[in-house]
Amino acid sequence: MLRLPAQKGVDRGELVDIFFFLGITLVSLIFITILRREYEEYAVLLSMIVGTMIVSRLIGRLMDLIGAFTYLAEKAQINADYLSIIFRVMGVAYVAGFGGEICRDANENTLALKLEMAGKIIILFMAVPVMVAILEMVLRIF
Repeated sequence: MLRLPAQKGVDRGELVDIFFFLGITLVSLIFITILRREYEEYAVLLSMIVGTMIVSRLIGRLMDLIGAFTYLAEKAQINADYLSIIFRVMGVAYVAGFGGEICRDANENTLALKLEMAGKIIILFMAVPVMVAILEMVLRIF
């Protein structure tokens, strides 16, 4: 469970999780290295599967994090639309980065760069409403 900064205590779950991820990653790395010698496509597939497993294991924690940020935004009276945009921007950034790394694992660097560029352009379009709101606030001050 995610605790807000005012709460005290240590959650050993984070430590257990990182060692779980480390173990899965190291074991997978051994298999991927062996597979890459003869079966490049299976090595990439295994890398994608392991990455997906790690991300899916983190979904619950991400939902807790979103809940905590939503709570803090409500307390600070921040427009929920802006918070939604921030979450979507973060999602696009992570998906584009994850996809880019998969492309690099398959030695497709050019494809990775194009996917990451697409992610950045999408993020720019998503951020326009926030930039407009900031400019409107600045113009009201002056």
